[in-house]
Amino acid sequence: MLPFLREHWHNPSSGYRAGKAVKNAIEEAREQVAGLIHADPGEIVFTGCGTESNNMALKWLARLVGRKESRVVTSVIEHSAVLRPCEAMEAVGYEVVRCGTDGEGRMKMDEYREAVACGKPGFASVMWANNETGVIQPVAEACAVAKEAGWAFHTDAIQAVGKMPVDVREIPVDYLSISGHKFHAPKGVGALYIREGVRFEPMIRGGGQEGGRRSGTENVASIVGLGKAAEIMKAGLEKDGHAEVKRLRDRFEERLVAGIEGMTLNGSRRHRAVNIVHASFEGCEAAGLLILLDEAGVQCSAGSACMTGRQQPSHVQKAMGFSDEKAKSSLRISLSIFTTEAEVDAAAAEVVKAVQKLRSVQGHGMGPVVVYGGN
Repeated sequence: MLPFLREHWHNPSSGYRAGKAVKNAIEEAREQVAGLIHADPGEIVFTGCGTESNNMALKWLARLVGRKESRVVTSVIEHSAVLRPCEAMEAVGYEVVRCGTDGEGRMKMDEYREAVACGKPGFASVMWANNETGVIQPVAEACAVAKEAGWAFHTDAIQAVGKMPVDVREIPVDYLSISGHKFHAPKGVGALYIREGVRFEPMIRGGGQEGGRRSGTENVASIVGLGKAAEIMKAGLEKDGHAEVKRLRDRFEERLVAGIEGMTLNGSRRHRAVNIVHASFEGCEAAGLLILLDEAGVQCSAGSACMTGRQQPSHVQKAMGFSDEKAKSSLRISLSIFTTEAEVDAAAAEVVKAVQKLRSVQGHGMGPVVVYGGN
């Protein structure tokens, strides 16, 4: 990226030679991103982030089917970048059906089939892998059902691309959203895959960049970074499917299981991303664990969101049937291709220590507490 921040600052839409060289760098990145999901370069549109990619696809599809006698089908566990646009559609008269999940966090296909088989025009949007649990959704089957109904199909693949095989030749989705920072590209850059031949109208109009599908002067350095990251992740997937990340994830989980009683690993054991651990710790408030772990240098997130000063179960955990107590004791811990075995062992030891410390405090019936560190 550095040359495009230092020397090659030229506008890729300009007609002079230096601008054309920058344009060529964008097209190379387009080829690299396309290669990661086995698409044609012309099917890739660069965006500012995954949220924009989702909104571009969903808002166009809403315009395409119209609000009269149409239906939008999605799942209850989608990211807010899909749920919020669907709420906005519903507010102006669209019928939106949100399919539930089973206890393992996978969308219920019987509900989905029934929702799509309504005899109405519409479209469907189902995420490829859940951002909270890492559970892989039945996208191939969901896509096939939508196509049988004559519907367009979009997938939020932000948590999947770069971490697992994603092939738009094998699963013929019409639209697919990508976010760069999920596979080590910079934040603030993404892409939308638009299958050749499907209809599309831009959400952002202007100078006609990106083949007229997303106007605005390109963020060249970040696009170049996105392309390089895609190339690196593709090589890792082709080599061994990120087997080392999976091995370290399993090692981490084994150490937690061995060191902590009353712990539950959540989500499907079979259908899941290699990099995410979602666990609940009986008798522990996740808020307290986060403080202790942050002080110990372990960066993770709670499985529940803090809303108006009160912890509430996330919509994903509610869909999976978590009790409030279990949801409030849940953590999401992620690994990457840069995670080392030493880091995994150290992090597991700190989680065990934090759970033991918090239980010793909360075990006296004091209820939720904030645990402060210090000398």
